[in-house]
Amino acid sequence: MAKRIQIKDILNTSEFNRQVTIMGWVKTFRNNQFIAINDGSCIHNIQAVVDFNNTDETLLKRITTGAAVAVTGNIVESLGKGQKVEIKVTDLEILGDSDPEKFPLQPKKHSLEFLREIAHLRFRTNTFNAVFKIRHSLSFAVHQFFNEKGFVYMHTPIITASDAEGAGEMFRVSTLDPDNMPRNVDGSINYKEDFFGKATNLTVSGQLEGELAAMAFGNVYTFGPTFRAENSNTTRHLAEFWMIEPEMAFYDLDDNMDLAEELLKYVIKYALENCADELEFLKERLLEEEKSKPAAERSELDLISKLKFCLDNEFERLTYTQAIQILKSSKPNQKKQFKYLINEWGADLQSEHERFLVEKHFKKPVILTNYPAEIKSFYMRQNDTDENGKNTVRAMDILFPGIGEIIGGSQREERLEKLEQRMHDMNIPTEEMSWYLDTRRFGSAFHSGFGLGFERLVLFVTGMTNIRDVIPFPRTPKHAEF
Repeated sequence: MAKRIQIKDILNTSEFNRQVTIMGWVKTFRNNQFIAINDGSCIHNIQAVVDFNNTDETLLKRITTGAAVAVTGNIVESLGKGQKVEIKVTDLEILGDSDPEKFPLQPKKHSLEFLREIAHLRFRTNTFNAVFKIRHSLSFAVHQFFNEKGFVYMHTPIITASDAEGAGEMFRVSTLDPDNMPRNVDGSINYKEDFFGKATNLTVSGQLEGELAAMAFGNVYTFGPTFRAENSNTTRHLAEFWMIEPEMAFYDLDDNMDLAEELLKYVIKYALENCADELEFLKERLLEEEKSKPAAERSELDLISKLKFCLDNEFERLTYTQAIQILKSSKPNQKKQFKYLINEWGADLQSEHERFLVEKHFKKPVILTNYPAEIKSFYMRQNDTDENGKNTVRAMDILFPGIGEIIGGSQREERLEKLEQRMHDMNIPTEEMSWYLDTRRFGSAFHSGFGLGFERLVLFVTGMTNIRDVIPFPRTPKHAEF
């Protein structure tokens, strides 16, 4: 069999009248003559033209949507619109049949809800070809960004005995027989009989282990799967998702914000430069989708303009206290249009508040800092009590249009006594976390880090509206197919 050439290379060729072999999947077959074929190398199909008068009728009947084919023929200039080249077929082989009565992806528009039900096949649609090509490019860009800056890529454990967020919403890991659990005298489960000899769970974050490495390497990052057993069926939550978590020694909060803004702009720029066809397709898809919406609900910017807008504008930086004042006096709050009204300092900001600040008030990405200590995690560095007696921590959240929070981070508490007291106040056992506290006992230094939810980044760059559509196999409450 002749050596296969990828379709993306043929579509860009200027060398005609030469024989090539392609392999791919049939998208459409029209008039017993025109086959649209895609091999996944790009979002575009190539047209192969069959001489149906001289092709076996049985073979023609097997050219159905979804079938895998190998085509050999000559590259010629196309006379049809929207394509520069096509292949005049001299030899055609069916590599894998696809029963048109049973194959669920037919040449028509399918709803995203339907495609989620057949997630194992949705990769073959143009929409998901584009989404997952962009996901790949963003992933590569993240690694390239940190590598260029001399960061060390650290693999942190998937199975851990700690709860980094103190939230308790974890998936337990155990080899114990659920029908015959070993029990202590008080009836509690005896985890000493378990595989690890203690209660363990799937990680919610690689941050704490990342801090250990940062105290030796200076700058490190993790990029791996994390898990939250949060019973939340929304368009923004997954039970299994990927997190990018850099940790940097000798970085204060300002350094942390600078790095986070630089990272976001770097990866968005990379996608614009390397996924032009995919982004153009998704832009047009969104514009078509928005035609059915009332004018007031349509986006002010198309997808590509929105991405460029984030590159061209410095992120607005303000404190939580300043944000609360803006929200309290805002029209949606005054007219009781917010679902969660802002009445006083200390409120935990919801997505509607974050999006108002970004999309309506500042009209640019926003970084909020210095949140109330009560609504933030134990490891965040405490500020001195302000003149109003309010306790805040050096946290920072980056808010994006359409998404809300995309990055959450902080300067970490490097003072042992302060950290131990905070853990005590939040009922976090210091004995079990002694390994973490050692970083504050031996050569402690100010340091910072943040977490970027990768799927939220992909959601923003692709313009998709449901987080289940930007991860290959979504894991959500009551759903763990494939």
